[in-house]
Amino acid sequence: MGRLKALRPTLTALPSTLAFAPKDEQERDLFRGKQHWRKWYSTARWKKLRWAVLVRDRFTCQRCGRLEGNTALLVVNHKRPHRGDERLFWNEDGLETACKPCHDGLVQREERASGL
Repeated sequence: MGRLKALRPTLTALPSTLAFAPKDEQERDLFRGKQHWRKWYSTARWKKLRWAVLVRDRFTCQRCGRLEGNTALLVVNHKRPHRGDERLFWNEDGLETACKPCHDGLVQREERASGL
């Protein structure tokens, strides 16, 4: 029986199809900070719109139906990723309330899978 060292690999590495893949959390945060629209989340206009959506949805996750009294555990999610499109970002009809587990799990996976 031959030695494993003598065997040559038959597969080669495929080139990445991702435009950007951060190596770690620090690199990811640097990339996210360069997106001009990230600042919109800290405006009074967004805070007012976020509150209106939470009240409209009665502080209930639109994905799992969880009622949450602590608004820090709720996310106002864009049903369709805006990717910096100001019209989509501020459209109240395109927003929904989601609990953190649904948003950070299900919603994020859907966005990645759709390629939007």
